[in-house]
Amino acid sequence: MKHIRTIIEKEWAEVFKNRMVLMSFILMPLLFAFLPLVMLGSMGGAGLSSSAVESGLPQEAMAVCKGLSGGECIQVYMLNQFMVFFMMMPMMLPAMIAAYSIVGEKTTRSLEPLLATPVTTIELLIGKALSAALPAIGVSLLSFGIFLLGTFVLKLSPALRLFALNPVWLAGILLLGPVLAIISVIVAIFISSRVNDPRAAEQISGVLVMPLMLLFILQIVGKVVINLGFMLVTIALCALLAGGLFIFGIKVFDRENILTQWK
Repeated sequence: MKHIRTIIEKEWAEVFKNRMVLMSFILMPLLFAFLPLVMLGSMGGAGLSSSAVESGLPQEAMAVCKGLSGGECIQVYMLNQFMVFFMMMPMMLPAMIAAYSIVGEKTTRSLEPLLATPVTTIELLIGKALSAALPAIGVSLLSFGIFLLGTFVLKLSPALRLFALNPVWLAGILLLGPVLAIISVIVAIFISSRVNDPRAAEQISGVLVMPLMLLFILQIVGKVVINLGFMLVTIALCALLAGGLFIFGIKVFDRENILTQWK
């Protein structure tokens, strides 16, 4: 644990000197918290009947409107679309750190001395993964907390807050989000070890959010409804994927090649 903690402290001291990374960790969580608040706060529809609202929603989405007024139904349905945004954030933010994790040290010639130390490959990858994932998970939870606080400030419907704290949302934010962050980090570190430019590593890693964007689109058009069963299956599959990627990463991380052939 001592080596892992040292790597994490070293990563944070170096990466957060990068202004672009630092601003991304400040601005993106605020954007993802305030965007749904602005949209929900500006929406009308309080005078609509629930039957009139439901008639305009996809058949698969009507379950969220049970027992709600027309205005609350619109707001809850819209809020349900933003769940993917809060799950997307833990994937996007750590990729920015992990992209610089190896290729950045490669360009500054600081990775070779680290690899020459007694630090094992497992300790190195765990340290670098945690150094990228922990800040992303932390600010994602903070962003969600700001959103919940904003619902009180804007005096939005209590039904809206209850919906945001239901088991599906909590499973997505507290469980799936961290798992997606780990997947993003492992893939970004693997890419970072194969390219020479931090920006290229970051851009390639950004492809990871495409499945979530597809899920977001399918949810909007009513082809997919994220319920608890869907969420639990997704968490289990992503956890298995994260474990497999980590094992694969250990096998393909060739520290001897890095020490002898990287220029």
